[in-house]
Amino acid sequence: MTKTLTYKTNIKCNGCIATITPFFEEKEAIKNWSVDLESPDRILTIELENGEASEVESLIKQAGYEAEKVD
Repeated sequence: MTKTLTYKTNIKCNGCIATITPFFEEKEAIKNWSVDLESPDRILTIELENGEASEVESLIKQAGYEAEKVD
C-alpha cells in the first residue's frame, strides 16, 4: 500500500536536494519524492510503500533538514 506524505521543509535549493537524495535512495520504501522549490513552504512530497512516516522524518533529520507534516 502506497501512502503520500507531505511536509513543509527548509530544503531551499538544488544543493539541498543533492544532499538529501542519498538518504532517500537508501530507503527502499520511498518510491518517489520531490520538493517544490517554487513554493514558499518548500513542500516535500513522498510516496511511501510499506514504511512509516517516522522513518522518513528520521531520514530528513539525519540529512540535516527540518520537516513539518502537512495534512
